[in-house]
Amino acid sequence: MAVRGDGPNDSAKKQSGADGFLLRPLLAADLPELVDLWIASWTALRPDLDFEARRGWFCDHLAALRQGGATVIAAFGRDNGAMAGFVTIDSATKWLDQIAVAPDRFGAGAGRALMEAARQIAGDRIALDVNADNVRARAFYAAQGFTVAGWGVNARSGAETVLLEWRRGP
Repeated sequence: MAVRGDGPNDSAKKQSGADGFLLRPLLAADLPELVDLWIASWTALRPDLDFEARRGWFCDHLAALRQGGATVIAAFGRDNGAMAGFVTIDSATKWLDQIAVAPDRFGAGAGRALMEAARQIAGDRIALDVNADNVRARAFYAAQGFTVAGWGVNARSGAETVLLEWRRGP
């Protein structure tokens, strides 16, 4: 699972995911679908904000994450082959920057499968921040064993954030 996608042989390195999802490293051909999924996911959660207007920022941000060494794993539904979600995780810093699930897959297990993939890549711990008012995400992370490690402010939006951390083992 720790391979980084885009090579000609990466499609052969597909990994099975839980709950009916196929997980594999992101390929260049997947980028348009991934960006559309990110916008759809955030729009479903925060319809008051224009995430389409953030498309360019997200594309640049994702490119910077990948150039910095982050791995991007995508989940595809076994039933229809469509992208169900993705996660970005940096194995060196243990930072999970992005996880998103397609709105039609909310609650279907894609997030759990992607989190397990992130754990396999990160190893012993994962850190992330989440908007403090994102109740759905905070409940998901709590169910995944994350605990509060601190508080902050999103430099881009000014929203209060919660720093969460997961550690493997006792």
